[in-house]
Amino acid sequence: MLPKITYLTLLFLFTAIAYCSAQTDTLYLNNQKLACSVKEITPDAVKYTYPGEDLINTVYKNTIQKIVFKSGRVQVFAEATSYKALAGVMDYDKVTVTSVEGEVRGLYKLGEVNSKAKGTTVFSNQERVKERAFKKLKIMAAIFGGNIVYLANQRTEGNKFGGEYGGSSTAETNLTGIAYSNILPDFDAFQKAIGTKKDFVTTMQYKLWASDTDVSQDVVNKTFQIFSITNENGIVYIEAQLQGEKNITKFQLAYFTGDSFSIAYKNKGTAYNYQIKI
Repeated sequence: MLPKITYLTLLFLFTAIAYCSAQTDTLYLNNQKLACSVKEITPDAVKYTYPGEDLINTVYKNTIQKIVFKSGRVQVFAEATSYKALAGVMDYDKVTVTSVEGEVRGLYKLGEVNSKAKGTTVFSNQERVKERAFKKLKIMAAIFGGNIVYLANQRTEGNKFGGEYGGSSTAETNLTGIAYSNILPDFDAFQKAIGTKKDFVTTMQYKLWASDTDVSQDVVNKTFQIFSITNENGIVYIEAQLQGEKNITKFQLAYFTGDSFSIAYKNKGTAYNYQIKI
């Protein structure tokens, strides 16, 4: 049986913690929770200070799920909840494509993505060609775990019939963008899940060639040996050796579910994603 003084001490601590929590607002971000004092909500961001500090910090609304104010009022932000979570590459239909730069502020930048689609004949439907290009752009983003693409450039040309002074050409769409994600695989949880294990085996390969019209899926059995894991501004990178791949030794952690993970990389214009069991 614990001494009476211990019970009193614990009661005091719990009361103090509860009191402090009640005196702060709570920001629920996509990957963490912050106790703070909200100072201002602007059209794009939320400004806040940490307890005991005067320095104003800013976080974009895209990364905030909700605020629980010390009064008990809850404010939910549609900006963060509008993006759909991806479980893997084949969820590419859930990827959002936007041409509004403000919609990706504060999100995690994964890198450039691009796609190209071209009609097979001069009678090809221009809209269908464009749809294929956007589908490929979404697949490219999903391979790297991105669920939002900021479309930086779009070039579309229609069918051209040849004449006396020029040849014919088919409809073509070229897209260039940047893949983002509003939430990334948890670095600490991933490290904890794999522990000291270094050797793994792939189970599935997803591949998108620059000239492909769709992503390919193949059951594969390749060894994957991890050397080190690093966290670079929230993005997890793995130094490793993938069987059969001599040119690439750095891979991005694209997905992590607890019992499996996926790595992604690009080599000579082709994007790859491998699913691996833990």
